[in-house]
Amino acid sequence: MTTTRPTALVTGASAGIGAAFAELLAQDGHDLILVARRAERLDELAARLRAQHGTACTVLTADLTDPGAPEELMAAVREQGLTVDVLVNNAGMSGSAAFADSPWSDLAGEIQLMITAVTQLAHLVVPEMKARGHGRIINLSSLAAFAPPGESLLYTGIKTYVLGMSQALDMELKPHGVHVTALCPGFTHSEFHDVMGTRDAASKLPSILWQQADAVAREGWAAVNKGKPVCVPGTVNKVISHGMRPVPFRAQYVLGRSMNPFKN
Repeated sequence: MTTTRPTALVTGASAGIGAAFAELLAQDGHDLILVARRAERLDELAARLRAQHGTACTVLTADLTDPGAPEELMAAVREQGLTVDVLVNNAGMSGSAAFADSPWSDLAGEIQLMITAVTQLAHLVVPEMKARGHGRIINLSSLAAFAPPGESLLYTGIKTYVLGMSQALDMELKPHGVHVTALCPGFTHSEFHDVMGTRDAASKLPSILWQQADAVAREGWAAVNKGKPVCVPGTVNKVISHGMRPVPFRAQYVLGRSMNPFKN
């Protein structure tokens, strides 16, 4: 008897938390659609996962700072006859220059990548998930979503949006078997700080604040399968997040679901 393996689409899959999710989902019996800008890194990851886990891997290069990329990406998925059972919206970046000194193209790319593309990709996969009565979406937010805004940075506001949007979608979709989780990691060992040029500052932080990418992925995957709309991985991060927000996540979620006067 043959069974169809579920397929997971992971953005930003070439390194860090995205690559860790790809590894975890391959181990868990999923085929993969690996998405990032760096084709060579994706090809290397795909070859390893095929050899180690027998995973069918489709490599699709895309620059999600391009407004047309989400629709083009999903068109390519459809052309190959694939359906998305799991979506991991992981691709991210952060500006490091002052707002007034940053070209608008840089700021627009940041917003497009981490707000518009995240929301649009979810919008593109949800109808089929809802029709099947099953689906999983993990949106990468951040511990920064619970913190005060950082001077000059859009990052905190962007990740706060992802946190709220994910909970709103989960409220709507959970009755249809589709779980949505905002995964809110703190400092994670990856290439993020190298790419953003903040490695020197990050390296001065205490080691207790840091997590490995595979640990973050494991907690996020467990959370979405348990139907948790918010996941803050790591004990230290949980303590920090609760200290920054007086109303617990679960209470916020229940209040938001029950007190919305505009609910359909």
